[in-house]
Amino acid sequence: MPRDTEVKFHNDDFVKSTPIPCAEFDQFKMKLRIQIQNFRGRSIKLLLLLVAVAILYNVCVAESNERVIYINGGTDSVVWVVQLSDLHFSVHHPNRALDFTKLVGPALSLINPFLVLITGDLTDGKSKDLLTMKQNEDEWVEYRSVLDTVIERSGLHKNLFFDLRGNHDNFAVPVVGGSFDFFSKYSINGQLGRNGSVNSVTVETKERKHLFVGFDSTMSTGLRGPTNLFGHPTDQLLKDLDMELSQWDFQSEKPITKISFGHFPLSFSAPSISGRTLEDVFLKHSISAYLCGHLHTRFGRNLKRHHRSSDHFSPLQKFVQFNMHQSSFESTINCSLGVPPIRDFWEWEMGDWRKSRAFRILAIDRGHVSYVDVDFKSGTKHAIILPTFPLDSRFMITSSCHHNYECKSVPSSSYEKIRALVFSVSPVVSIVARIYDSQTENHDLLLETHMIKHADENTKGHLYLAPWNYKAFEDASPDRYWLQIEVNDSEGRSTLTELRPFSINGHSLKFSWSWKEFLVMGCQWAALYYPLFWSALYFLFIVLLLPKALLVFSNKIYTYKNFIANKTLVNGVLWFLQELCRIHTLWFGWIGYLFYLILFPWFMGQVFTEGKNMVYMTYMGWAVENSNGKGKLEYIGSPDIMVVVLPHLLFVVLPAILVTGALTAERAIFREQVLAFLGKKKDDPRMDSGKTVLNGHQSKIVSNVHLSKRRIRKLLCVVCVAICWRHFMNCRTLLKAYEMNPVLHFLGYGISVPLLLAHAISKTRSAE
Repeated sequence: MPRDTEVKFHNDDFVKSTPIPCAEFDQFKMKLRIQIQNFRGRSIKLLLLLVAVAILYNVCVAESNERVIYINGGTDSVVWVVQLSDLHFSVHHPNRALDFTKLVGPALSLINPFLVLITGDLTDGKSKDLLTMKQNEDEWVEYRSVLDTVIERSGLHKNLFFDLRGNHDNFAVPVVGGSFDFFSKYSINGQLGRNGSVNSVTVETKERKHLFVGFDSTMSTGLRGPTNLFGHPTDQLLKDLDMELSQWDFQSEKPITKISFGHFPLSFSAPSISGRTLEDVFLKHSISAYLCGHLHTRFGRNLKRHHRSSDHFSPLQKFVQFNMHQSSFESTINCSLGVPPIRDFWEWEMGDWRKSRAFRILAIDRGHVSYVDVDFKSGTKHAIILPTFPLDSRFMITSSCHHNYECKSVPSSSYEKIRALVFSVSPVVSIVARIYDSQTENHDLLLETHMIKHADENTKGHLYLAPWNYKAFEDASPDRYWLQIEVNDSEGRSTLTELRPFSINGHSLKFSWSWKEFLVMGCQWAALYYPLFWSALYFLFIVLLLPKALLVFSNKIYTYKNFIANKTLVNGVLWFLQELCRIHTLWFGWIGYLFYLILFPWFMGQVFTEGKNMVYMTYMGWAVENSNGKGKLEYIGSPDIMVVVLPHLLFVVLPAILVTGALTAERAIFREQVLAFLGKKKDDPRMDSGKTVLNGHQSKIVSNVHLSKRRIRKLLCVVCVAICWRHFMNCRTLLKAYEMNPVLHFLGYGISVPLLLAHAISKTRSAE
């Protein structure tokens, strides 16, 4: 928090008493109400009962890890926080920690945030070859040391830092609180006793409450990577999250802005056992934003997603969302009292510190939530500018913005000034806001105005304002007007923000993802895993069983001659597939392998750091002994295992079956060519009918036919080698990741595909 701002902590030193579960507190209050009615007129006993209620309430609050920070500021107080994510401190990459120490401490000292949120993957947990993934205590010691140094340099209180567990921090951790749970020992949350899965803090100003709720949705039983990729919120976690987000709903007369933060994007978060999701909870409370990490910037810079509640969405949207803005039926604005508001929120994934050195500042200005991402790859920044109003119409506008403007739900004074936070190393000489009109050919400059410092702000992070006639910029287009702010300091340096579109009316600019951004943000992988798995298997069974059924039950035989006579797609495909059916060992081999993938374990491996027995994996997950210790097995790691299962089916098994069919079809073509060649030779006058051996000229012709007509076979053999190489590389990754013995733990999965491909090459060598 800003050091020059008067701050009071609430509930830092909790009342020591026997804790009462929060779930039972409401029941206790009801009993007290009855007793209070019976004690009317007995003021002393009544007073004692009220004191007891207050004490028990504080104990309940302590149990739920609530914090309240009071800020004494003016009515225009702005709250801003810093988010960092995916630090990946590694013993093999010391520059990550060195740069963090060098850059983040001074940046925090300059910015003076109210909170610092570190959203997971604090350490890397990977070997130098990136294949073995488990906890390394040296990395955690380094993390604690670096954070202690950064906190000291920043001048901030340690209580203002909140760090979360990411999947890398959970690699091979069999139980939270165990000997390999280094997060609980070395993280800031662990050191400060924030041991719950959900923690909250409220920053309260004179005009508004700002509720921040963080949660840990990593696996309760942490597996090694790569099958530890998804968030797994439990029903209990969702219940606790719901409770934390609703803590002020009936206790505060001030408006509340709610922000949640976690590690996993919602596209990489599985539903609970009951089917509830994080999105359900966030929409229920209509939070302003969900902050997360996990994906890094290699997938794109626009990893943002708008979620909206509606009764008109198609069932397909449970699986995919094609655009950044969730499509819905347009509805007219209803300003009548009592009409339920549209529930929506933004999901903002930020870049990683690991390679991108990303750093985010998020501000809440009278309920308007905005952010700016800073890239520290080029070193320190002389000035950082965060426009807080008007909002970027691409990534920050919610349904309430349009509703509030049309229904005049907020005072007009909220729109009367351009507002921005400016953090500068050197004294600021001037700040200029410019607005451009994109509808003109030359993007004409419509407004250029100087911004002045807000009189009530005394912190290093200054709020600057510029009055304007906002009504002049009303327009139905969300991207007609563009804002840019320039800061000039005493050293003669100039810093410009990017041009950003805005809409005073609250219209949102529809923005599309790139294909990579769509894959990681638009696809709900937890919902897609089983449909993709069974679809792939059904397709493979159809490829193998349909032509066999036609061959056996309908006596329909499709041959190369039939295809040449009637060149249709159906004839070609069925001939292609029936050739595979005619080699019985190949056909039964592939059928048997598919049943093996469904009915039997794929392989066995070591999924924890050490000290546990080998466990096996099926398409449903890793079979481990459940927590009650009674020997019963439960499957964990679904849908995380999709990173092994789906690539094997789609990029190994499917192409292997198709190339096997291609080899058998090529053999059929070659056989027809040889038969045709021999048939012609019977009528050749140069052929000695009394001999079965061709002369030198005829032998040369047959040899040429053999060599020239089988070039496709050679190409298919190269494809077989490529498939085996890919399969070998996948096997190598798994062998290293889970410390397997290739003979004892891996045999069926490892050698079946190469053996079947080798058998296919062998059986199709000759025309017989």
